Amino acid sequence: MSVNFKPLADRVLVEPTAAETKTASGIIIPDTAKEKPQEGTVIAVGAGKKDEPTTVKVGEKVLYGKYSGSELRLDGKDYLILRESDLLGIIE
Repeated sequence: MSVNFKPLADRVLVEPTAAETKTASGIIIPDTAKEKPQEGTVIAVGAGKKDEPTTVKVGEKVLYGKYSGSELRLDGKDYLILRESDLLGIIE
């Protein structure tokens, strides 16, 4: 998961988890009805602010708000750039 991108300050680069394409009962969900994913994997982390180092680490699964961050496309993959404060929690 090596990406040539280094976030600045308290920003985090997250790769969103793929949206579900089928329901539990096997019904296929069309692209127009898919929910935006709210969880992903941390790919890169900035150094943090002067008095507040970042607490998330590369490789951790995180939850974030539905409309948080800025979308970015690198090497043909979609990513989100979020402030660490936009993260809701770490999935263990």
